[in-house]
This record gives sequence, structure tokens and C-alpha cells, in this order.
Amino acid sequence: MMNSGILNEKFQKLPVPGLVILITMMTGFGLSNAQEKNTILRNYTYQDGIETVLFYKQGWELSDPIFELKSDTKLLFSFDELGNQPQTYYYTIIHCNSGWESSQLQDYEYIDGYRDAQIKDYYYSFNTTYDYVHYVLTFPNDEMSPKLSGNYILRIFCDFDREKKVLDRRFHVVEDGVEINAVVKRPGSVEYGNKGQEVDFKILHKGFHISDPYSDIQVNLVQNGRTDNVIKGLKPLFIDNNELDYSYDYENIFPGGNEYRYFDIKSMRYQAEYVASIKFEKPYYHVILSPGEDKAFKPYYYINDINGRYFVDVQEGRDKHIEADYVYVHFSLPVETPLIEEDVYVFGALTDWNTIESNQMTYNFETHAYELTLLLKQGYYNYMFATVKKGGEEADIAYFEGSHYETENDYSIFVYYTNFTLRYQKLVGYLRLNTLNNP
Repeated sequence: MMNSGILNEKFQKLPVPGLVILITMMTGFGLSNAQEKNTILRNYTYQDGIETVLFYKQGWELSDPIFELKSDTKLLFSFDELGNQPQTYYYTIIHCNSGWESSQLQDYEYIDGYRDAQIKDYYYSFNTTYDYVHYVLTFPNDEMSPKLSGNYILRIFCDFDREKKVLDRRFHVVEDGVEINAVVKRPGSVEYGNKGQEVDFKILHKGFHISDPYSDIQVNLVQNGRTDNVIKGLKPLFIDNNELDYSYDYENIFPGGNEYRYFDIKSMRYQAEYVASIKFEKPYYHVILSPGEDKAFKPYYYINDINGRYFVDVQEGRDKHIEADYVYVHFSLPVETPLIEEDVYVFGALTDWNTIESNQMTYNFETHAYELTLLLKQGYYNYMFATVKKGGEEADIAYFEGSHYETENDYSIFVYYTNFTLRYQKLVGYLRLNTLNNP
């Protein structure tokens, strides 16, 4: 583990105060985010060799990265870099609006403490075939914390240069404001009744003044942490005394989807369910999963999944963070002929909910199957096979997985507030609910 100061050595040796100001502006202290105006910031890894990026509430590995403003809650952020040479990484945070565009505030307006700080804690892998360095950051901390509520990006960069981006991860900071009452139910419409889930909710704002509910309030509905199918732009259907009602019939319906596929690679000594074989091809392990089946027209069957997430674990070790190995996992999906208008992806938290080249499957005409190999850290994983129309963005999980109103899913409701006096959107309400635990 390394511990070092926050400021780069070059700052400590600058003799001219004016030059200090110039360099400070160039490297990011007090810098605005204008250069990323109108850019939607996503969970994204910019640098090769960065793996297993995790971000959650400390002590709750399957939680979302969200905490209350000025609370004692901490988030735990970690990632691995393949190899055995540690790098010097820094981090900052970027305040965003509800659509994940930079809010254009100066960073000193929303950051309490240093504008950039160094990730000081790292550890070397132990007894693994793949060497890696494990980096850990607890946030917020004494060096940096947010002043305002809202959407944020945690940005990791190297060499004290914000232009050398390594990865971005989203998180939320919520403040006291409104209460949310919600229920997930089977849609009443014939079209969606068997395959959809309707999210009805009310915003109760007693003691929280809202001048114009149609323009001051923005709501985002999120299913299982996915970033591609967020429902937003809903306006209240009914306005009563301190109550906004969003009980729509169609606009708030999600495809129910299906329970996630899963595999367990905590051990390289035995084959868990859906693991066809484990091979050691010097110097690395290869895990071949059982071929996926088309579930589109199969009846619904409940599985106790973790809704597309994953967690790191190793059976033959004491410290999963540095003793879990990296293995090549081989996916296959038999399809008689390749799809013409759609691309096929392995989809879930293991691919950051993205549909990009790195998790796109390739059709093998010899095996008549879509195939993909991913390098993954030992643990327990959920995933699905998703299609995306060529030129599109939203993943369709129903094509190979089917869609059912009975499916167990998590939903998150985010309520944002702004008015003509504010230059940013506050996050004033948050609720996470599960279809099996409706009020």
C-alpha cells in the first residue's frame, strides 16, 4: 500500500505565485466543466487493463452508490489494473443535471475540500495467475466531499491531468425534500398486461414548496440500475394539496423482462451450475459456460437472482479483493442464422449495462452460435442476452429472454427539483422498491 501527499511535487517547487495560479487553472483546481457541455456522462472505462469497477455503500455490496447529503454514510469504490506496476491515480467529482450532463457549475461551488485528490490505497494481487493492482477509495472523505445534492460523476484520471481520463462512475447525493409513495403492479392494458410492469407513484411535499410542479420537478424511473431504458419527462397527472400523482396507464410501463441467467466462478476446482467445463491453458484459466437457450417463448419461472449485478468472491482464499483470480469466461448462444437488423450483447452490471464493442457477441457460422469471451474476476454473476437494433441504443432483453409481468425487479425513483433561482437540479427524493415487497 502506498501513502503520499495530495499535491504533485511540481507544485511544491514553483517559486512565482503568478505561475502557481496559471498551473492551477491548467490542471483543474477551480476549473469549470464547460468542455463537457451537452455531453451525457456515463459509466465508462477509457483505459485498457482496468477491470472490476465496483461502487456501493460501504458494507452493502449489492447497493446503489447513493447517500444523503451531510450524512455519515460512506461509499466504497474500487477497481483493478492488470499488471504489477502501480500507477498514480487521482479523482474528482462532476456535478450533473438529471440527464447526466454537466451542470456547468464551477467545481468550488459543489466540492468541499480539494478539487482533485490522490487515490492512496492500493494492494497487490496474491497467488493469482493474473497479476493486478487493486485500488480502493472511501468516499466522501476528509479530502473531498460534495456540498450539493444531485447527480454526480466520480472521475478517475492519471498524472494529475484531468484530460487523461481513466474511468467515470455515476453516483447520487440526496437531500431531505419530498416523500415518495409507490407501487409496482400488473398493467391493466391488454397490450402490456402479460409482459409489463407499471410503476405508479405519488410525491408528497408537505413543508416543501413547489411553485410550478410541471416545470420545477423532474422524475427519473430506473429498472435494476440500467442506464439505457430510463423513463423520464413524466408530469403529474393530478395535483392535490401537497401531493403530485403520477398514476399513468402507459407512460410508466417497463417490460418486465425475465429472471437473470447466472454462473458461479468462485472456485476453479469444481463446476458449478451452468459451467460446462474449467480448463487451465497455461498460464490462465478458461471457463466455458453451458450454451444459452432461447427463453423468449418459455413460461415464467422464478429464480432468486440479484437483478443483473455481480459480486467478487473466491472459495480458495481469505481476501477476495486480492486473491480472486481473473479467468476467461466463454459465452455462447445457439442461433440457427445470424440476426440481420440487430446486434447481440452480453448485458448486465458485468458489462456496465453498456452495449459497446467490448461486449458484442460475434456469430460463428461453424457452431451456429453467437460467441463472446470476457475476462472476469472470480465471483457470482448475473447476465442476459440483449439485442440492439443497428443504429439504436436501448437494449431489448425480450428477444431472447422473454418478458413477464411476474418477474422480480428492483425499481428506483429519483425526484429532482429546480426553479428560476437555482443554477442546478437538487435531488430531493429517492425511493428503491422491489416488485415482491410492494406496500
